Amino acid sequence: MTLLHEVLRHILRPVTVPVREGVSLSEQRFGGNEPTPGGAIAPRCRLEDLGNPEFRADHGIRYPYLGGSMAKGISSVAMVEELGRAGMLGFFGAAGLPLEEVEAAVAHLGELGIPHGFNLIHSPHEPDLEAALADLYLRRGVTLIEASAFLNLTLPLVRYRVHGIRREADGRIITPHRIIAKVSREELAAKFFAPPPENFLRELVAAGDITSEQAELAARIPMAQDITAEADSGGHTDNRPAIALFPTICGVRDRQQEVHGFTQRLRVGLAGGIATPLSAAAAFSMGADWIMTGSINQACVESGTSGEVRAMLAETRQADIAMAPAADMFEMGVNVQVLKRGTMFSMRAARLYELYRLHPDMESIPAAEREKLEKTMFRGTLDEIWRETRSYFLRRDPRQVERADRDPKHRMALVFRWYLGQATHWANRGESSRKIDYQVWCGPAMGAFNEWATGSFLEQVENRRVVTVALNILFGAAVQMRIAALRCQGTPLPPEATRIVPLPLDKIKEYLSEKG
Repeated sequence: MTLLHEVLRHILRPVTVPVREGVSLSEQRFGGNEPTPGGAIAPRCRLEDLGNPEFRADHGIRYPYLGGSMAKGISSVAMVEELGRAGMLGFFGAAGLPLEEVEAAVAHLGELGIPHGFNLIHSPHEPDLEAALADLYLRRGVTLIEASAFLNLTLPLVRYRVHGIRREADGRIITPHRIIAKVSREELAAKFFAPPPENFLRELVAAGDITSEQAELAARIPMAQDITAEADSGGHTDNRPAIALFPTICGVRDRQQEVHGFTQRLRVGLAGGIATPLSAAAAFSMGADWIMTGSINQACVESGTSGEVRAMLAETRQADIAMAPAADMFEMGVNVQVLKRGTMFSMRAARLYELYRLHPDMESIPAAEREKLEKTMFRGTLDEIWRETRSYFLRRDPRQVERADRDPKHRMALVFRWYLGQATHWANRGESSRKIDYQVWCGPAMGAFNEWATGSFLEQVENRRVVTVALNILFGAAVQMRIAALRCQGTPLPPEATRIVPLPLDKIKEYLSEKG
C-alpha cells in the first residue's frame, strides 16, 4: 500500500497531488480547493452526495443505497431493520409468504420508526393474491412499496398508488402512497412514468374506492416517481446489461417528464450487477440517483435463507448461474436467474417445462419418463403430489382447483409448479436431503463480490453483515470517484494506489467521522 492510497481514503478532505512520479505523503497537503501548480485535486466526496439528495430527503434516508426485495422473506425483517437503522432503505420480501406472516412483518417494522418498504410482486396467475396484499398494505398503513416483476400495470397497483390522494391548500398534490418500480423494459418504464390509466381510475371511482375529484388529481401524477432500472440480476430478469439499460430508462424519464409536465422530478436508480465499489461508482458516474443491491445481501447473516445456501453463495463465481423456469409464471415460459453450482435445479426445472410444452396432460408422459420424475424430482407419485397440491390450493385459491379439474394441462402445470416452489423452501430451510434441488435466486453480482472479497475478512460468510457490505461498497465508490477525478486531470497513479479493498466497519466509520 502506498501513502497515496491512504490519503485517498480520507474522503472528507480535499487533497492536492503533484503530477509527477514518486508521490509521497510529505508531498500532499489536505484542504484547499485549488490544485498547486502542476498538481491535481481530488475533491471531498461524502457518501451522502453520491446520489440524489432529493431522493434521500423524500424517503428519509442518509445514503443512496437500497436493499432490494427477495421473495419468501429472504430479504428479512432483520435485514430491513439493519439497513433502516444505518440510514439506508430495505424492502421486505413479501412475495410467496402467507398474508399473516407479511402482516406480522408490517407490525414489527412499523413500530421501529425507521425507513423501510415492502414488496408487491405481479401475480398474473393469482390476481386475487396480489389484490389481497395491496389491501393489507393499505389497511396497515404501509406507505412505500417496491413493485417488481410487473408485465403491465394492474388495478391493485393503481389503487394502492392513488389511495388517499389529496390537494393541499397551497395547491400541492399529496400522494401518501409511493411506489419504487423495478423495471428492465423501456415500454414498462413509460407506463410507470405516466399517470394511472384512465380505465383503472374510472373503475376505482365506480367501486367507490376514490372520488371523481381524486381521479382528476391522479391524472396529474406519475404511477411512480422513482424507477430502479434492473439490469442483469438474480430472480426475475431480462439479463439486460446495465451500461445499456440505464441510459435507455433515463431517456424514457426525460421524455415522460416533458410530455406530462409533472411537478415532481422523475428519478432513476440502478440495480443488477452492483456488488463492488467499482460497479457502484460506475452507476453513480452514469447519473444513478441511488443504487440497489440484491444477490450479495442473500449471502449476509441477516438474510432469511439457510446457512447452507449462504455457504454456497460464498463460493459462487460469475459463470455459476443459469436461467430456469419461474414458479409464478411457469405457463408463460418466463425464466428466473438462479445458482447452478452445487444444484441441479435449473436443469430439472427446464426439463419440466419441456414436458409441459410437449404433453397435454400428465397421463401422456411416457411411463419411463414419469417414473424418472417420480423417483428423482418428486420422490413420490405424481398422483400423490397432485393430492397435496390440490389440498393446498383449496385453501389458498380454490379457483385453481376448479380450473385444474376442467383442464388436465393446468393440473400438470400446478404439479410441476409444486417442485419449483418447494425447491425454494428446501433451500431456505437448509434441507440437506434436497440440496441437489435447491432453487437459489442469484445474479452475476455474487461472483463479482466474492472475487473482490477474496483474501479479506469478508471472504468468511460469518463476517458478511448487510450494513458492513453496504458501507464498504459506498465508501469504496467514494474513493474510486476521487481516483477518477485525479485521472481526469492527467495524474499518473501507481496500480497499488488504485486498489480498493474491504475494510472493517469501525475503520470506515473512523474515516466518516473526520472533519473536512
